[in-house]
Amino acid sequence: MQNTKLANRYSKALLDLALEQNVLDEVYSNMKQLTMMVDENRELQLLLKSPIVKADKKIAIFSELFAAFHKLSKDFVTLITKNRRDSDLNIIAKEFISLYSDYKNIQQIVVTTATGLDDTLRAKLKELTSKATNSEVDIIEKTNPALIGGFVLRIGDNQFDTSIATKIRKVKRELVTYKL
Repeated sequence: MQNTKLANRYSKALLDLALEQNVLDEVYSNMKQLTMMVDENRELQLLLKSPIVKADKKIAIFSELFAAFHKLSKDFVTLITKNRRDSDLNIIAKEFISLYSDYKNIQQIVVTTATGLDDTLRAKLKELTSKATNSEVDIIEKTNPALIGGFVLRIGDNQFDTSIATKIRKVKRELVTYKL
């Protein structure tokens, strides 16, 4: 709970500064890239959580890693690190992305398929979900071969599962409970 409040406060401040400086989209892009880097890199995760590595050393590493970031984003990461909140950096960045989506009326949807979406399916899905949610849609794609076919679509708190694997489980459950 404490990390959520902390993430909200820092990310709100970053959103306000980005709006004030008219660099919201650049900062958003940086925060998306930061979360992707942290989520995909175990060594970076360990560095963020490490109390052994001094703040000035972390700042030097982050300066190299995030060299292409906008100045506001780099200054923000430096501030977080100096305040010894670097272990919460990924949570703060994800909260910023959420606040940005709310501000821009963007609905994030997660679609999981067995093989991935082609361009025409992606465009059709974006069009349909955009109409259904009355907002711009940001599609997060995941693949899971265990689904066999079909898809699982998550929009907010709602999940629509049309996967073959789920249908097979339902049929199996019915067969097991069916008495001759």
